Amino acid sequence: MALRALRGATTVDADVPSQITERVQALLTTLLARNGVSHDDLVSIVLTATEDVVSLFPAQPARALGLGDVPLLCARELAVVNGTPRCIRVLVHCESALPRAALHHVYLEGAKGLRDDLPD
Repeated sequence: MALRALRGATTVDADVPSQITERVQALLTTLLARNGVSHDDLVSIVLTATEDVVSLFPAQPARALGLGDVPLLCARELAVVNGTPRCIRVLVHCESALPRAALHHVYLEGAKGLRDDLPD
């Protein structure tokens, strides 16, 4: 097992708690499942949101998935000109037996095109 980092992102159509919850949970569930990461493999999770996402901390939906004992941190994404609006990004630190090249990063909804250089 080695310490690995998984990346992902999603977007919301509107800054409403129900959609943030739905999209963050879909992102985390997909990211962990695609990489075979269990709860005990998790070290920490960093979530960022663009400045137009203010109705809910993105960590709240993660806690609702049962990740409340995993260190979670929310931060503000950089406000870059022409950046993806209403975007929530995640960086998951975990223990994994997979080599770095075998990891699957997950980009959903309007974030699908952010990292087209990564393997599917």
